[in-house]
Amino acid sequence: MTTGTERSTETDDGATFTVDELAAHAGVTVRTIRFYSTKGLLPPPVIGPRRVGHYGQEHLSRLALIEELQHQGMTLAAIERYLEQLPPGLSAHDLAIHRAVVASWAPEGAEDMSRVELERRAGRALSGADVDRLAAMGVVAHTEDADRFRVDTGLLRLGVQLLGVPIAHETILAARTVLMEHTRSAAHELSRLFRDEVGGRYRERESDPEHVAAMRSLSAHMQPLVVQALVTAFQRSLKGELREWLKDS
Repeated sequence: MTTGTERSTETDDGATFTVDELAAHAGVTVRTIRFYSTKGLLPPPVIGPRRVGHYGQEHLSRLALIEELQHQGMTLAAIERYLEQLPPGLSAHDLAIHRAVVASWAPEGAEDMSRVELERRAGRALSGADVDRLAAMGVVAHTEDADRFRVDTGLLRLGVQLLGVPIAHETILAARTVLMEHTRSAAHELSRLFRDEVGGRYRERESDPEHVAAMRSLSAHMQPLVVQALVTAFQRSLKGELREWLKDS
């Protein structure tokens, strides 16, 4: 059993946490972490000296993904099935991408917060340049009060992770434009396909409660599957593009 006085170690792969530190970073209880572990939702920690378990960034990202899936209304059983279908060996960054895409199905999760609160949520100090980069990614928006921001909480953790990537501010803006255009197009076509699927069965009864219930049921079942398919397809396509780019360079 770990105690609140135990401190994490630092490895070549990045910071690790004791169970108490992981709980504090994730905003959950130690009991919740242990429960998720027994359900197989979290991989086991690395056992270090004095039999203390150490957790990594991938555990933190997985907890954030579980939280987002619960926010979407998924039961623990459904979350367990969702996680089982993920490719093995996903990094913390891969899991953060999954969470960001899952969050995109939810209503806007923006909150107004002070710079102090923003930095607390980000887990680090933020320079003016950092805030500008987060704004370029659509994670934060400036308000009339220079010390307050409108923050997309669903994207904040991923945005903070991307701050260290050496990409120009203009490139981030261009990339965001490309992603928004293509994801909107994909969402429109997918919505049309689902609407036609249900509409074909209830064409004459679109105002019928049964039709509404069928639409909601289809949406609840398809959303996590479509999210996973989109992320997987995008990752494979991007890896293929990078291989071609590196081969030609």
